[in-house]
Amino acid sequence: MVSNREMTIHFLSSQKNSIISKWKDELLHLPDGYLGYFKGEVENIFNLLMDQVGKSDTDIDDVLKVVGEKIAADRVTKQLDMENFFSTATIGRSVIIEHILDSDAPKEEISALIKRVNVYFDKLIHFALSHYTELKTMELEERYQFISPNHKDRLTLLGQMTSSFVHEFRNPLTSIMGFIQLLQAEQPEIKYLDIISKELDQLNYRITQFLNISKKETSTTQPDLFSIAQLVNEVIEFLYPSILEVNASITCNIAEDAVISGSKEEFRQVLLNIILNALDVVAGMPSPSIYISGSESPPGILTLNISNNGPKIPDDVLPNIFEPFITTKKRGTGLGLFVCKEIVLKHQGTLTCHSTDFLTTFSIQLKTK
Repeated sequence: MVSNREMTIHFLSSQKNSIISKWKDELLHLPDGYLGYFKGEVENIFNLLMDQVGKSDTDIDDVLKVVGEKIAADRVTKQLDMENFFSTATIGRSVIIEHILDSDAPKEEISALIKRVNVYFDKLIHFALSHYTELKTMELEERYQFISPNHKDRLTLLGQMTSSFVHEFRNPLTSIMGFIQLLQAEQPEIKYLDIISKELDQLNYRITQFLNISKKETSTTQPDLFSIAQLVNEVIEFLYPSILEVNASITCNIAEDAVISGSKEEFRQVLLNIILNALDVVAGMPSPSIYISGSESPPGILTLNISNNGPKIPDDVLPNIFEPFITTKKRGTGLGLFVCKEIVLKHQGTLTCHSTDFLTTFSIQLKTK
């Protein structure tokens, strides 16, 4: 009797040329300069699948961990985003499953084949993402050690300023929060008091976060489980006056069941920073537009894209867009995206930016729960 492993290997071998050909044909959207690299990677991933399919989870974990770490290290060395790897792997998974579904195999065998393919890709992506995050975190820490004296002085000054002024900021803020609470108790019919109170709480929290980041402290609060779709909607609702001001169109399409673990308020800060930046750059455009999409692609990994049709970020600025004090705004501090990157990295995710003449996209990738 033919085993599942033998049946899988036979099927993949018989379809290899067709699968790899279609897989490569769908890589046209990836960076041209590395197209040959990605096509070579396709064959490596497929051959590894044929070698590992049907093995025990322990055996496949050991091999895929090594391969995933090599993929991550290669991308760090070549300064490539993991987004390209996710795209390559997702295309390959889809092409292989499409071939499986088109086969004449019995339903039970098709189900077993698809399950093994999904296990393979899920594990490979997991190991690659985890190691990439570790390497990028180490890289960022090394940059802190060798940051230019000028930036060191400015960061030191920033820390001193925030430490000195934080109490001066909080004293009037605390008074305002107290009076708002009194108004809510005495005149609950007044509109918008709950929104004002909520946003004052957020402002107080952000002051604390800014101070913590300047001191390079980490939060010890327990992580929340929250819906990213709900959080995005809350942020859009809060920014509604700013959206109206620039007459921007916002299109939002996020999977309702996408739930992540972490600090909800820190992610609120990330979304506020990126969307506010987008509103700033699309102001004055003929049809100012912002597009927000989110889905589990691949499964277990949330990919959240926030795009705008503002001007292209200059090529000489883009590689350093997440560095402190780098900004394209006349009045910008260059700290907003730096803080966003810090928060996403702390949650073992990635934050990248891709900009063309037509669209600038900030892409966040995180593990889902």
